[in-house]
Amino acid sequence: MTGRIYTADHQIFELPPLLSWRVTHTGTVPCDSFTATFVYRREMAPALSMAAGFTAEEGGQVMLRAVVDEYTVDLDGGGLTATVSGRGYAARLLDNESRPVTYESATLQEILRNHAEPYGVSCAEAADLRAGSVYTVAAGSSQWKAVEGFCRTYGGFSPRFSREGALLAAPEGAGRTVSIGAGDPVLACSVREDHYGVLTEALVIDKTRNKDFTVKNQEMIAKGGQCRRVVYTPGQSTWDAMRYTGEYQIRRSREEAWTARVTLPGSFPAFPGDRAAVSLERLGLAGTFRVAEAENRFDSQNGATAALTLKPLET
Repeated sequence: MTGRIYTADHQIFELPPLLSWRVTHTGTVPCDSFTATFVYRREMAPALSMAAGFTAEEGGQVMLRAVVDEYTVDLDGGGLTATVSGRGYAARLLDNESRPVTYESATLQEILRNHAEPYGVSCAEAADLRAGSVYTVAAGSSQWKAVEGFCRTYGGFSPRFSREGALLAAPEGAGRTVSIGAGDPVLACSVREDHYGVLTEALVIDKTRNKDFTVKNQEMIAKGGQCRRVVYTPGQSTWDAMRYTGEYQIRRSREEAWTARVTLPGSFPAFPGDRAAVSLERLGLAGTFRVAEAENRFDSQNGATAALTLKPLET
């Protein structure tokens, strides 16, 4: 992989060959992220101090566009090296707070125009969404929360970012499918199931109208779970909005309940949104799963490896 820095004064700096690197793709929040280490030379100091953007490329393709958060210069037994690190373009929305605002019958295009475009975020895909009621961005909300909240409430999806840094404010389509079987060189694999915090019931209350709506997670109830949350919504919420709020709370609570992590040799075998058809009988792991995160690493000791975090397909 090769790296390139873009400075705040619009200069481009090609990094020397990378000694080690890590690129993690999530597509959403928490952000994509990266670190890259290389041999340091004194003349690099001006570029590093002004570093604002980073691009990683592999085989002539962009693997990540990101913002630079930090750089360090280190002298140790390995010599004189520098490391740059940062996050994907979702950071531009996470790091900026919105003022409180209330919209009447807002469209997604209006939300993007006010909460994404002013922060250098371009949109490659946008669903045709319009609020069926008042949409409020609360005080203290980030620009990301303003956009994500609208997409989740009126579209039932979470926005994502492409590897090139463009916002994808539309439902995720199925990506390509990679196969992982007993004959593949699996370096490591783990399966984790955690019931802690998975809701069995969400009680949604509209205090203004003194109305409430209950949504239950029957699957978790059947497993003996007992975990209820009470959620208050803005006044004059519709029944659909209250039901969705309850379903959303339950869905979010179980997002981390089951994961599998498979480590393979090589770089960038899959990205978030791709599917993994897995058949690892010794672990009892079989089926088709969604790639939720892809962490790619390289160093002189281990070479290139890719760890894919898998989650169940949404039903």
